[in-house]
Amino acid sequence: MGAGRRGRHEEDVDVGLMTIGAFARAARLTPKALRLYDQVGLLVPAAVDPESGYRLYDPAQLPMARLVAQLRRLGMPLATIRVVCDLDPAAAAEAITAYWRQVSADAAARARLATLLVDHLSEGGATMSDPNSAVAVRCAAGCDTGLVRDSNEDTAYAGGRLLAVADGMRGSGGAAASAAAVDALKPLALTDVPAADLLTMVAGAVSDADRAVRGLASDADQPVTTLTALLLSGAQLALVHVGDTRAYLLRDGELSLLTQDHTWVQAQVDQGRLDRGQAATHPQRAVLVRALGGGRQVEADLALRTAQPGDRYLLCSDGLSAVVDRADLRSALAAPADPEDTVRELIELARGEGAPDNIACVVADVVAA
Repeated sequence: MGAGRRGRHEEDVDVGLMTIGAFARAARLTPKALRLYDQVGLLVPAAVDPESGYRLYDPAQLPMARLVAQLRRLGMPLATIRVVCDLDPAAAAEAITAYWRQVSADAAARARLATLLVDHLSEGGATMSDPNSAVAVRCAAGCDTGLVRDSNEDTAYAGGRLLAVADGMRGSGGAAASAAAVDALKPLALTDVPAADLLTMVAGAVSDADRAVRGLASDADQPVTTLTALLLSGAQLALVHVGDTRAYLLRDGELSLLTQDHTWVQAQVDQGRLDRGQAATHPQRAVLVRALGGGRQVEADLALRTAQPGDRYLLCSDGLSAVVDRADLRSALAAPADPEDTVRELIELARGEGAPDNIACVVADVVAA
């Protein structure tokens, strides 16, 4: 009875609006997708029937709905789609171009990784690092709520082989999301991972982390998290990065940024459409285009580095990197202090700048084993 009556009710709606079923067919979307877009504020119905609760759409919303459908087919995350849909057509076209260039660059990077692994295996699969050149790390981690937030959603972890920072967001589940992401990597630190298998195993662990974060979703909330981590094997470090947490390397007095922020604003900087000054104050500077738990499939940057005695690594959330000048970061890292004192100094620097966000950081010194 319910199905039959519902069908007649939908056909009887005569207010110039379209039922969700009819609108979904016209937009080439599913009712389930429309309900999701309503929940996240991306495509809100024109009205809701007060008796049945049916969502009703204005035909004038069809162009926007079709644009959303096409962008989803490109694999664009909802957060990025929301930004694109708020732009004028010319700016939206530029944003889509920047997004696709980034996707293409990521695909090219994975292709290079595949080529590296194929070449390595074709040579007999010898160990990628000299076992006699093994190194160790002395490290420390710290988190601080900051001066504005009333809770901490960041996670920082420092172990003998694994270093990680994650920044959770979107409501009360953010803290659980960042912790779940780091926990998914911890088993790797408990096994003797051959250097040749580092990137493959880390990539698998990132997929596990993504599933763990997605598993925290509720009807009202889908938390997401960034993740930046280093896993040590011999003298090799596997770097994994998703989002806008960062990894820095201080080597021979020079501070280098090893990661690229996965934000919409950073994509505009890369394409020359914004300068760094504009990006630093842009109202959408925190909009992520990649995160664990968001989008259709996790997209992580992976890299393999060789650690050298004397190196100092910093992993941090944007609660540090967004407020503390890079020169001040370098000065703090270059000071002759142990990792524990350096972590405390970095947190105090952020607090001195107002600490509007949670602060998480890991400092690790590479030493000869």
